[in-house]
Amino acid sequence: MKIYVTRKIPEPGLKLLRKEFEIEVNPENRALSKQEIINWLCEKDGLLCLLTDTIDKDVIYSEPKLKMIASYAVGYDNIDIQAATKRGIPVSNTPGVLTDTTAEMAWALLFSVARRIVEGDAFARADKFKGWDPMLMHGQDVLNKTLGIIGAGRIGTSFALKSKGFNMKVLYVDDRVNETLEHELKAKKVDIPEILKSSDFISLHVPLNKETHHLISEKELKMMKKTAILINTSRGPVVDEQALVKALKKRWIFGAGLDVYEYEPNISKELMKLDNVVLQPHSASATVETRTKMAIIAAENMIAGLTGEIPPNCVNKEVFQKKSIR
Repeated sequence: MKIYVTRKIPEPGLKLLRKEFEIEVNPENRALSKQEIINWLCEKDGLLCLLTDTIDKDVIYSEPKLKMIASYAVGYDNIDIQAATKRGIPVSNTPGVLTDTTAEMAWALLFSVARRIVEGDAFARADKFKGWDPMLMHGQDVLNKTLGIIGAGRIGTSFALKSKGFNMKVLYVDDRVNETLEHELKAKKVDIPEILKSSDFISLHVPLNKETHHLISEKELKMMKKTAILINTSRGPVVDEQALVKALKKRWIFGAGLDVYEYEPNISKELMKLDNVVLQPHSASATVETRTKMAIIAAENMIAGLTGEIPPNCVNKEVFQKKSIR
């Protein structure tokens, strides 16, 4: 069987695939266009793709031999799951492995914005530091503040639990009661308006779908405290980027920390000019350990799917139910 990998991933994952299949890897360090993926997918049995790839109906139906799609990511909003299911193709992701790593990045962003770390670094490197100044670089304390989590799934829960050392009041928004947070942190489940009005720090941990697109827009930003900080490590379109630029410019909020953007890989030029936002290149899961584990999990999912087993992280298991009925 033949596999196409849309971009180089850590070698341990590729090594696993080479033991079982003939693999071809995109030799260029860039995201492929949809048409390029279709072209490379010719005569391939499996597709290992990234969150930057558009795997829609056109791609899924382009190759009759295609039997398995393994995504090197947790989110799979870039894949037409309905089309894949209709064609009987299992789709897998890499959940769990990057939970703590992404939560750590959210905290790194929170501290960087609250204590103006990036701004201070640039100030020092520009040789502007002339000695201790009682009015220099005032930021925000973290201790004893109110932390708001929108989306209390794996990552949101991990992020919240890491607040223990800072004696924070924790609020969260989610479809379900999070017993772990309520037991461990005495967290309180609230609605969007309350979390926006009451929180000093708000961190987004929701998947991208119709309900969460522009979940944070001008209306929501105006509800936040002027001293509040917004952190987004989920998906860019969850935040209305133009509204955020306006909020930061007009100082409706203190600042923001972003790892994702509405029109990736493009980052708003207006955002880049602002000193009250910290920007990261969608690298929340970028540690040696985590990215390697992701590669291994993606490979294991692919191997299982192409050898007739249910992939450990299959997101459309109904495919196998349909096959058993047939």
